[in-house]
Amino acid sequence: MTIGVTARGVLGLSMAVTLAASLAACSKDSAEPAPGGGGVGSVGVDLPRADSDFWNAYASYIAPKGKEVGVELTAQTNSQNDIQKLISNVDSLVTQGAKALVIAPQDTGAIGPKLDELAQKKIPVVSVDTRPDNGSVYMVVRADNRAYGTKACEFLGEKLGGKGKVIEFQGALSSINGRDRSEAFKECMTTKFPGITVFEEPTEWEGSKAQAALETRLSTDPDIKGVYMQAGGVFLDPTLQVLKQRKLLVAPTDPKHIFIVSNDGIPQELDAIRKGEIDATVSQPADAYAQYGLHWAKQAMSGATPKEGPTDHGSTVIKLPNGYEDQLPAPLITKDNVDDPALWGNKK
Repeated sequence: MTIGVTARGVLGLSMAVTLAASLAACSKDSAEPAPGGGGVGSVGVDLPRADSDFWNAYASYIAPKGKEVGVELTAQTNSQNDIQKLISNVDSLVTQGAKALVIAPQDTGAIGPKLDELAQKKIPVVSVDTRPDNGSVYMVVRADNRAYGTKACEFLGEKLGGKGKVIEFQGALSSINGRDRSEAFKECMTTKFPGITVFEEPTEWEGSKAQAALETRLSTDPDIKGVYMQAGGVFLDPTLQVLKQRKLLVAPTDPKHIFIVSNDGIPQELDAIRKGEIDATVSQPADAYAQYGLHWAKQAMSGATPKEGPTDHGSTVIKLPNGYEDQLPAPLITKDNVDDPALWGNKK
């Protein structure tokens, strides 16, 4: 009799533990089918371009961060700022066995249908630096790009004392990053510094277009006193070349100095700040983009559901209509903090 009661008690306890574990799993990972089907696998990475110092820096972090995070990588591809090539590359990576993808679509509108197709195949996608306008995405890893435009505006507005002329090299407006930075910069200038005239110059993220725009604008408006470069990785060298040719590459204390604020945080920008050639940049972390892009790809393959709110790496995860976004911090760098060893641009 005693043995029978004990057996029933053990069986009841076992069933209770099993039920509790099942409920806990549902609470943690949601009741929806796990993206990627659970487990582990290899991660395919497409690099968006090779003509940018920022993206080349990002590319250099992929392999070491892959080892650090503990993921297997397939062969990397490069879509060369071409949406059709990106779609082809994605298909190739899947054929090679990739169970999750880390990409950086430069045209954030056209990638939507391919993202939905991948979601149907249970292949989760992490988008680095850019947020797709539509289409299912597991996670977006990027900084707050509107903050880039606002920080640049406030810096230039204060340096110019709220008066003067500024030229802005806009990124591609087909990209959410180009739109976010441009819209935020314009809103800030309009509301906070109405005495500053802004010349918006579309560039499609091409250095040659920025160079031509600067040459033309300096000819028609030689009293330009500020430049906002939305991507130092492609705009820095062309801009400095033009200013040097016109003998305008002078120290910040010189009345002819043109104040320049950039976006990227590449080592070349930090050196230019030290030399007094440019004045500030907003650092978007190439190392963290690689690390957390691969981290979230691994989480996706394991079936984890992201949680909204602060993370353990100083960022905040927010819910999007088509996925989640891990918003990483992006500090403003000036001569006051350019030597901070914590900046990724100082780790090379």
